[in-house]
Amino acid sequence: MPGRNEGADAHHRRALNDGHAPAAPEQTPAAAAVAPSGLIDGSADSPADSSADGHEREPAEPGTVGGREHHAHPTLDRHPATEPLGRSAAGATEAATTAEPAAPAGPARQHPGHPGPVPGAFTGLSDLPDSVCPLCSAPTESGTEQLLAALRASESRFRAAFADAGIGMLLVGPDDLIIEANPAFAAMIGHEVPDLVRTHIHEIIDPEDTPRRLYRELVRGERDRIRVEKRLKHREGREIWSNVTISLIRDGSGRPLYTLAMVEDVTEQRMLGDRLAYQAIHDPLTRLPNRALFFEQLNAAFARTADESSIPPGAATPGTLPTTNGDSSNPRRVGLCYVDLDGFAAINETLGHHVGDQLLVAVAARLERGFARGEGRLVARLGGDEFAVLVPDSDGHDQLTSLAAELIKALEQPFDIAGQQLVVTASIGVVERPVLDTTPTDLLKDADATLYWSKADGRARWTLYDPDRGAHQLTRQRLATALRPALERGEFTVEYQPLVGLADGAVHGAEALVRWRHPRYGTLSPDRFIPLAEESGAIVPLGKWVLEESCRQAQRWLTESPAAEAFVSVNLAARQIWDSDVVADVAEVLERTGLPPRLLQLELTESAVLGPGGRPVQALQALADMGIRIAIDDFGTGYSNLAYLSRLPVHVLKLDGSFVEGFRDPVPGGRPDGRFRRADADEQIVGAMVQLAHALGLTVTAEGIENAAQAERLRQTGCDTAQGWYFARPGPAEAVAAMLRNHHNPA
Repeated sequence: MPGRNEGADAHHRRALNDGHAPAAPEQTPAAAAVAPSGLIDGSADSPADSSADGHEREPAEPGTVGGREHHAHPTLDRHPATEPLGRSAAGATEAATTAEPAAPAGPARQHPGHPGPVPGAFTGLSDLPDSVCPLCSAPTESGTEQLLAALRASESRFRAAFADAGIGMLLVGPDDLIIEANPAFAAMIGHEVPDLVRTHIHEIIDPEDTPRRLYRELVRGERDRIRVEKRLKHREGREIWSNVTISLIRDGSGRPLYTLAMVEDVTEQRMLGDRLAYQAIHDPLTRLPNRALFFEQLNAAFARTADESSIPPGAATPGTLPTTNGDSSNPRRVGLCYVDLDGFAAINETLGHHVGDQLLVAVAARLERGFARGEGRLVARLGGDEFAVLVPDSDGHDQLTSLAAELIKALEQPFDIAGQQLVVTASIGVVERPVLDTTPTDLLKDADATLYWSKADGRARWTLYDPDRGAHQLTRQRLATALRPALERGEFTVEYQPLVGLADGAVHGAEALVRWRHPRYGTLSPDRFIPLAEESGAIVPLGKWVLEESCRQAQRWLTESPAAEAFVSVNLAARQIWDSDVVADVAEVLERTGLPPRLLQLELTESAVLGPGGRPVQALQALADMGIRIAIDDFGTGYSNLAYLSRLPVHVLKLDGSFVEGFRDPVPGGRPDGRFRRADADEQIVGAMVQLAHALGLTVTAEGIENAAQAERLRQTGCDTAQGWYFARPGPAEAVAAMLRNHHNPA
């Protein structure tokens, strides 16, 4: 602490303890309010013209009030800030003893025992400086005693409030030296009260935190007080956070005298706030930055680029070196590696979540230790087993792909968790591009999409974002989102492709094929949207609509050409069996449309029929018991588990079109080297499947017939029915109706 005037301080403390010091200037009006017969300023000599008993009195000695010694506030008396106050008070006393009495506005005030006005009485305040209270009337002895008692009581209350306050209080002079501090403030910063007097305030409060601008506004009178948060320096060296309310005390002429500060220790609240702020932007398990901080840093990188783009090339912003980032020929780039652990869910399920949590902590530590380097680079946990490495100043694709390769290599090293070696791999989506060509949301969205491409491509690898693949994915997503609304708007329609008997050439039925009349993409075939419908679950309502529409149309064919007995074949997705009561749905449709069950054929793929679980088999058996025919579509490309055929309620095998490719030649023939051509091999396979199906009592349908040669050779092989462009392309229901009429009702 700096040197102090020990003698003056001792005198100051004695004076404060005596309780005789007058109130501070701002207290004087309060004292005046309680004075019973006017107010006599404690620093002025009392008039001695007369008294209540009419006797003359000797003038009081200088420095006394009513003949009593006056103890002025020693600290205020000696401090430069309060010297003008003493001079003003002295001048007021002289003015009070020499001025002519002011003419009363009404009848002169009579003092008991006096025949006329009291000499020396004042009726106004304008004759005296504002820094002191004027003499309102000549005091009597009893009035003086009451005044002094009121002053002492007022100061005692102020002194007790200052000393006993639960929050820190201090007076600071304009020279930034502490005039007085209370015990609460001294204890707050680990000092004794005497140690603080005459101490420079910057030894306690960080000067960088001094609110100069606010203080100037306070001096100019633009503020009554200011409230700021300040760091205080404890004697032991630690920081103390405080809320400080500062008021400026002025003299009568408006000059600042000193500052009154009330200081509240908010260190615990500040520490709690800091902890909460940290927790808000950090993952509680791994201590890595979380998704919120990741986006904060990502947005900051984009904001910097936006600011720099408005700066002419080569120009320097204040406090920075010239940059070329504002030059469109050298734009700032950003890169992101989106990391997902492969097989983490299995570890969680088999070894327990506590082991999974330890693994995540170990992965986070390895990532942060090895890759959170470089200016602005950030490693964050985005949730679950997903992490991200943000490179806000990327050098290009090569830097990001090299980083991704290093990440995969680092994570492939075993982790020692709970006494066992765990090995995990990672799939990484990599996105790198100019900042001005993207947004934070699009960057993360594309990285997320690329991550899943990496998983779909085989895992344990990184994949760089491909705009063309991204556009395709975007289209898929738009279609998936629009499926259900499109069904409600009636954008779907059904076309029919005839199923022709190879022996007689008659139309035996037709396969229902749904089409989507999309307002933007035109007519979409089933392979464009059926997989999306299965993924999203929209296949259930869509399938029910197709089933009812097809059954209603088959009933019309039956009405128009009853002799044809043409059936309709409707595709049934595996999810329809699992996600709905397909047996009840089919029964309701048949009842509403009136179609006989024998004229409905349901097609399922091998994977749907022969998958795990018994529900598909039970549902198919119930449907077959109703008289509905069951067909296995694309037979030969799936499981091809022949053992199932003897146990499943199947009526028809539909051979995949790939087997029909070899039937293009009109007649079979061998190669010169004696080996079978593919056509010959296909013919042998098809022949074997046809014989097997017939042996089991099944009929066989071939798909993809494009010419007469194929149709003839399939007929010779024993195939029962066929469909393809050779007979008719998919078309409206009326085209099938016309074929039925022509065959069964010839002109």
